Amino acid sequence: MASSIRVRATSNGDITEVQALIQHPMDTGLVKNPNGELVPAHFIQELKFECNGKDVFVANWGTAVSKDPYVKFSFKGAKKGDELKISWIDNKGASDTTTAKIA
Repeated sequence: MASSIRVRATSNGDITEVQALIQHPMDTGLVKNPNGELVPAHFIQELKFECNGKDVFVANWGTAVSKDPYVKFSFKGAKKGDELKISWIDNKGASDTTTAKIA
């Protein structure tokens, strides 16, 4: 199965910029389907980015995040060729993890 996470990480001097797109429905549990039944809540609870074994970005999310979230941030302390690990866990216990080399 293909990863639900697309990521790009580029280093410019001592700053690394990360852009990630995550495919996930992010259902709030408040929307009804065409039959009038509530669509159960299904959302990412924790998103984590690690570089060289250290957390560089951790987000604890709820239902207020839109479908297919896009994340962009910068951090210091990495260099070209380092590996960035990205992972998420949702409220139903599903998860995904991927890695990317910093360019």
